[in-house]
Amino acid sequence: MTTVRVPAGWPATEEAALAVQDELRGRVVLDEPGPVPGAGHVTGVDVAYDDERDLVAAAAVVLDAATLEPVAEATAVGRVSFPYVPGLLAFREIPTVRAALDALPCPPGLVVCDGYGLAHPRRFGLASHLGVLTGLPTIGVAKNPFVFAYDDPDAPRGSRASLLDGTEEVGRALRTQDGVKPVFVSVGHRVSLDNACAHTLALTPEYRLPETTRRADALCRSALREAQA
Repeated sequence: MTTVRVPAGWPATEEAALAVQDELRGRVVLDEPGPVPGAGHVTGVDVAYDDERDLVAAAAVVLDAATLEPVAEATAVGRVSFPYVPGLLAFREIPTVRAALDALPCPPGLVVCDGYGLAHPRRFGLASHLGVLTGLPTIGVAKNPFVFAYDDPDAPRGSRASLLDGTEEVGRALRTQDGVKPVFVSVGHRVSLDNACAHTLALTPEYRLPETTRRADALCRSALREAQA
């Protein structure tokens, strides 16, 4: 497990964080299709918090995209690096998430975040922020739609509906299992929305949430328990 310090110069105020978002948002790459679904590596990242002890634990879990078998994993623990502000959660998570990714013994391939990319009020959620900083292709697969409108997709697995900010499509509500609540997919960096949805379906053969997210969630909780002990 890697221990993480808050990076020097990391934003400490809402105003500073908003300025960083404004600076980096223009670097998001939207004209690449991204990795082929079902090929290479795909990596899930997730975090768990102990707010009373000011701790955050991050996990990165690499799967073989064809078989969904685990290839590698890494964790990192550090101090919470930013106060809780809706829309700025990336600033709480990225230092430890990056440390976990950096500790992997192999290339992560596509990175799947439990959160948002372009489906963010300022079009720069965790998946986009992480993608710009690392250069990796990233997508966001969230459990909830944040502030955006959508029509409920049809019941069969694979059905989808646009996630809308006015008339702008910022992501899609995607049904990953028949009759189960959809997940909310958005582009992070260097991946098309069609491919982001295809990757998400490839990662959800049995459950609503991607295997990447399920495994990273379990691992970061375990790392937090270890740090608390």
